[in-house]
Amino acid sequence: MRNITESNGFIKRAISIITVCLILLSMAGCGKYTSKYKAVGFVHSNESSAAFMSFYSFDGKMVFKLKSTGEGDLKYSAKLESGNAVVYYDYYGTKTELFSVNSGDEMESHGGYFEAGTVYVIVETSTECKNGDFHFSIA
Repeated sequence: MRNITESNGFIKRAISIITVCLILLSMAGCGKYTSKYKAVGFVHSNESSAAFMSFYSFDGKMVFKLKSTGEGDLKYSAKLESGNAVVYYDYYGTKTELFSVNSGDEMESHGGYFEAGTVYVIVETSTECKNGDFHFSIA
């Protein structure tokens, strides 16, 4: 009788652990946007209030997730030797174009309004881009 009780307890614990693991795995992939790209010489960083990406070549979509603690906008700089890219931001479910950059462009500015919460910054290319450098921070 005791062996059956011990065996049932082990099975219940194992099922509980497996269930918790499956829940955690399913929650890990719940981002609103997904990065998908091919790149060479690609360096990037994403902190809570700032992000950057630099590359030799890049083609695709890169998503950064920033956290705002209050009202503000995005400070950004971009440089691109060749190709075209469009940068969007999403605050509260609305994907809005922030700026576009073309071959030979170099810019520094700010824009996009948001309040406290999650701000997504999305860099999308339509063709392969070369020698690019993008920086974003919450201002």
